[in-house]
Amino acid sequence: MTKVDVLLGLQWGDEGKGKIVDVLAPKYDVVARFQGGPNAGHTLEFDGKKHVLHQIPSGIFREKTKNIIGNGVVLDPIVLKREIEGVADKFGLNLYDNLFISKKAQLIIPTHRLLDQAYETAKGVNKIGSTLKGIGPTYQDKIGRQGLRVGDILSPNFKEKFEHLTQIHFSILKDHAIEYNWVELSEQFFTAVEFIKKFKLIESEYFINQELESGSTILAEGAQGSLLDIDFGSYPFVTSSNTVTAGACTGLGVAPKHIGQVYGIFKAYSTRVGSGPFPTELLDDEGERMRKEGNEFGSTTGRPRRCGWIDLPSLKYSIMINGVTQLLMMKADVLSIFPTIKICTHYKLENGESTTLLPYELVNEKITPVYTEMPGWQTNVKGIRKEEMPVALENYINFLEKELQVPITMVSTGPDRTQTIYR
Repeated sequence: MTKVDVLLGLQWGDEGKGKIVDVLAPKYDVVARFQGGPNAGHTLEFDGKKHVLHQIPSGIFREKTKNIIGNGVVLDPIVLKREIEGVADKFGLNLYDNLFISKKAQLIIPTHRLLDQAYETAKGVNKIGSTLKGIGPTYQDKIGRQGLRVGDILSPNFKEKFEHLTQIHFSILKDHAIEYNWVELSEQFFTAVEFIKKFKLIESEYFINQELESGSTILAEGAQGSLLDIDFGSYPFVTSSNTVTAGACTGLGVAPKHIGQVYGIFKAYSTRVGSGPFPTELLDDEGERMRKEGNEFGSTTGRPRRCGWIDLPSLKYSIMINGVTQLLMMKADVLSIFPTIKICTHYKLENGESTTLLPYELVNEKITPVYTEMPGWQTNVKGIRKEEMPVALENYINFLEKELQVPITMVSTGPDRTQTIYR
């Protein structure tokens, strides 16, 4: 029996997972998304074309790869319809044969998006920085045992179930000043529901285990990042799902013994979208230069990303939680503009103590990063071959490997699938 390899982000999301899944996909028979929803933005670039996937697994551009939207995903039919049509128009792909959707995936309905907006507005200055895609309220309904699932759309009384849930939502929304056109929203939703009925709606846990039994190679694709995990992230500034390796087990119905390689993806620096703690954040010209050079704007929201130097205590934490076996470093080309590269190796806490551990009070405690400095490579490395790698970049990678105690097996030097160095 084969194993399920897991690919996930080790920071606050936006690490470049989409590109790497696309690069690795030819090695795999199946690519499966195991959590999150349209709050994800996995950007792929090849043949001079760029595309952002939100719910479809990133193996979709490899025609022999089966792509599964797992039970741990929250699915917005409206967004999925738009996404499938976009892929068909831009790339001429027919997804009816290689896109499979779990019947147990939770449905995002239009009132979930309205609730997301209402809750975030009510938080005022304490807002989380939600993408307002309805993710949180959908997971709330899942845990509250009143949500709707993809399999429910096949039920003869689906409309009644839908109306029952929306009435619960409307009773909450009446206390919030949110404007919407319900006729338009509900029509869009039911049009999209009819559209996704044409696809292969499956018992995904049986499907994926049968693929394992038959010897298929499987890659589980995570969304967001480990530091946004509902349990292990910088709570409450987190997403609503388990973004770590354990989430692949529950989000796909795979036993822990079937997990193989764990690919941990990280940027050569750090970014974060929305609110929440960020110890190495640069609020100066360096941060602005990093943002511009890296084109650091959210692929889902378009919001400017907060930028800072690499943070080793948080990376070590993510590696530990996930059981990472291989590291993949993204965006090495972005740091080419800096004469000196800084690496946060420790935190200094308010009481003067130095630590390499993530404190429980990451949100409220004042944390000062302690840096090691290294010379930058200050040369264009975009698309270079392995033998062309500057010594300063090689030294940076070797330093990180020694600190993190996990091999860095791949280095990305640009957004295109060809701009990748295998070490």
